[in-house]
Amino acid sequence: MGQIAFLLNGDPIVLSDISPTTTLLDWLRESRGLTGTKEGCNEGDCGTCTVMVTDAKGARSVNACILFLPQLHGKAVRTVEGVSGPEGQLHPVQQAMVDHHGSQCGFCTPGFVVSMACGHLNGRTDFDDVLAGNLCRCTGYAPIVRAAEAAAAEPVPGWMTEDLSKLDGLGGEKNDFALPKSSDELAAWYAEHPDAVLVGGATDVGLWVTKALRDLPEVAFLGGVEDLKYIRTGDDRVTIGAVTPVTDVGTAMAGLHPSFAEMIRRYGSVQVRNAATIGGNIANGSPIGDSPPALIALGATLHLRKGDARRELPLEEFFIDYGKQDRAKGEFVEAVSFPRQPDRLRCYKLSKRFDQDISAVCGCFNIIVEDGKVADARIAFGGMAGVPKRAGHVEAAITGKPWLQDTVEAAAEAWAQDFSPLSDMRASAEYRLKAARNMLMRYFLEDTGALPRVLEVQP
Repeated sequence: MGQIAFLLNGDPIVLSDISPTTTLLDWLRESRGLTGTKEGCNEGDCGTCTVMVTDAKGARSVNACILFLPQLHGKAVRTVEGVSGPEGQLHPVQQAMVDHHGSQCGFCTPGFVVSMACGHLNGRTDFDDVLAGNLCRCTGYAPIVRAAEAAAAEPVPGWMTEDLSKLDGLGGEKNDFALPKSSDELAAWYAEHPDAVLVGGATDVGLWVTKALRDLPEVAFLGGVEDLKYIRTGDDRVTIGAVTPVTDVGTAMAGLHPSFAEMIRRYGSVQVRNAATIGGNIANGSPIGDSPPALIALGATLHLRKGDARRELPLEEFFIDYGKQDRAKGEFVEAVSFPRQPDRLRCYKLSKRFDQDISAVCGCFNIIVEDGKVADARIAFGGMAGVPKRAGHVEAAITGKPWLQDTVEAAAEAWAQDFSPLSDMRASAEYRLKAARNMLMRYFLEDTGALPRVLEVQP
């Protein structure tokens, strides 16, 4: 139990004796009667529970169903009820939804409105991306997008910009759960509580509670560890702090490795990317996490810390087996880094839906060609094994060879030496192997100009 303080629709809230795994969605509906925030999937997929969270770094839309209350400490929350004005004035996006008939059954509408209002506040006009995390099965997206377009030129209502000024001095008493404010505090606490669960964005851990119904007796929330929220781009190396939101990683990669950034655009939804952290996506060891294959292909190093002791290892060596990583009790991911390099990285995410879907296969290729020959190759995959894994035999089969289609085709049998994928509901083993082989051919054809890059084709 503990005490947290935050703003709710402009009003200060201080909660005592709150279980650390109480979700914002449940609290809003059951304790506050704010039922505009709906429960749909309860796993961060449908967006009906979208709320806006503001801190010193700005306003972002997130999923309330997998957001634990302690993650709001010192921040401001606006639900759909707070999007309208204090005198009941409609926000421009609400009026536009009425004018353009963007609502039918209405269940999904509050989530859409909050996502649109947050995008409106931030001046975003990439409406397809802003709304990719909100699902509607009645109206279709055309009138909703038309509503977002119509509202874009309208001024931001004053009440939507007041939260930041009210955050100063907002605080609470000491909590029984941990809310470390620095990596040093985290290291000291975790050394004393090595069996505790570390929560970054809760986009994975949240499902442990909402779907698996697990109890988490000891929890540390890392949202306040500001010194692990950074992206440092030096002359020789790029280093990313573990608590950096995936949204920020995508923004940084746009200027360094655009294909990686494009894949991140398809990583979950805006709401998920705003909450998820790069360290969490690595530390959970998921075989279908999308960032590890790209980082492995870039030659990434993982930086770990336990107490005052630090160590480094190649990222691919961190993943030992399904559900098993090279991480001791009380040890946490502090950062990930990779060398600055010319952009040769291409990331191919294959999934049944383009947006917000789990990869059936995710292949990342970083192939260096010098004087017409493959000088070096780093190829890594998700969805092809129990861990994110390099294609070592394929790399060896093409390295030192002429960069020709014959070389790519000759490496075909090496794929089965690297991977023995499973068949599951997303894809068969045979399909995955064939897709992986085709991805290398796609890389070659795009690289040599024989095939346009699909996402760059314009009507």
